[in-house]
Amino acid sequence: MKRAFTFLILTVATVGWAQDIAGDWQGTLNTGMGELRLVLHITKDADRAFKATLDSVDQGAPGIPIRSITLKDSKLRFDVAAVQGTYEGTMSADGNTIAGTWSQGNPLSLEFKRATAPIKTTHVPAKPSDIDGAWIGTLDTGEGRLRLVFHIMNTVDGLVATMDSPDQRAKGIPASLVTRNGMSLRIQAKGIGGVFQGTVSSDLGTIDGKWTQGGETMALLLKRVKD
Repeated sequence: MKRAFTFLILTVATVGWAQDIAGDWQGTLNTGMGELRLVLHITKDADRAFKATLDSVDQGAPGIPIRSITLKDSKLRFDVAAVQGTYEGTMSADGNTIAGTWSQGNPLSLEFKRATAPIKTTHVPAKPSDIDGAWIGTLDTGEGRLRLVFHIMNTVDGLVATMDSPDQRAKGIPASLVTRNGMSLRIQAKGIGGVFQGTVSSDLGTIDGKWTQGGETMALLLKRVKD
């Protein structure tokens, strides 16, 4: 593969104080290689100071603490010193949206919208499906070989999956969507702009398919990991 997996690491931390922005906010960051869904949780403590955490849904990273957050004259700002990242935005007159820019090397547009209901970012396990477990395969990129491991689990919300790339020392990359129609399986990872489309064998031992990322498509045969 000519283009390596790209991750936007959001190791954030924050507190703060300001006007009434308490509640849950959701937005999507377009990284150019894929989309990352973000959920901003803002609460008010006994001293009426605001505290916040951030969930990076597609990276499987909930509850990232935010170090400092301020709102002045409808201008919201928070700093993420750990990754030298900042967000600056302007709250709309009706208080339902915040349009601004996330800066971490390159500035990216990011709009948060106030959530009207609690946002679930975790899944409750359900009775295992016939493809639950770990599946391993190897991509031949033309420049080298990359092992991929998919971990599939059935939940009350349906199938979910994470992906490891051992040769890139990447673990637990969450899939944004897993869909199954009969023996056809599709796993989408918006965070890295990748999609796996395959067919489960009748003996449930392999999933033969293709991996697509960055405009390139490569054959990928997954085999069930028995141990």
